[in-house]
Amino acid sequence: MKLFQVDAFTSTMFAGNPAFVCLLDEPRDDRWMQTVARELNAPATAFLRDDPGGRELRWFAPSAQLELCGHGTLATAHVLWETGRLGADEPAEFATPGGRLTAVRRDGWIELDFPAMPDEPAPPPSGLADALHAAARYVGRSRFDYLVELESEEAVRRVQPDFQRLRSIQTRGVIVTSRASDGNADFVSRFFAPSVGIDEDHVTGSAHCCLAPFWSRRFGKTRLAARQLSPRGGVLKVALEGDRVRLAGQAVTVMCGELKAQ
Repeated sequence: MKLFQVDAFTSTMFAGNPAFVCLLDEPRDDRWMQTVARELNAPATAFLRDDPGGRELRWFAPSAQLELCGHGTLATAHVLWETGRLGADEPAEFATPGGRLTAVRRDGWIELDFPAMPDEPAPPPSGLADALHAAARYVGRSRFDYLVELESEEAVRRVQPDFQRLRSIQTRGVIVTSRASDGNADFVSRFFAPSVGIDEDHVTGSAHCCLAPFWSRRFGKTRLAARQLSPRGGVLKVALEGDRVRLAGQAVTVMCGELKAQ
């Protein structure tokens, strides 16, 4: 089976968020896909299968299946266009655990159409402040994650979580965010998900399904520029359109080969 490694939400190799994209030659069960994802040990491995009903896309982190994955979807769409499996002007459409998702090419970027996941104010769960070693200005909860607003970009950069404590909090992950300190972006974030085997994710498209409505309310505008402050770093453009979020990013293929699987 064809296998690609793609760096997503970046225009240069060895930055952004790496994902493997596996083009399945036949149906495979969840256990097999989870085993492959654990072996490859990337933040996400995407499995794509063509069937008469359309393209079925699944994503697995090293220790859990993902219900929604932005960088895995971006990487998969990039592979389809780069390999000629899709024409340059054709949209990519996927049936996924998170519903029907689409991707289009626009002005040198790949734009994903994802569901918005707005947060609601929530009391911080026991142990969250101690796990982050940071004082929260605001705590909210979306369908998947806790969102924690900090006072500044520097405060976001300084966070050094206690991952053992974070792992005990009942949530997919924890987003920390603040306004950006310069004119290159509107807001910044980091994302921690030890419960699914990823202490710090490099660039998290699905977290921006929550960040887009949050910061749209704060700024009073629907189009925003975002940076994720992981060591690899990543850049996104986000646009809130009703109950949908458009996530735009770039991608680079790092390598391709074959998966020898029984």
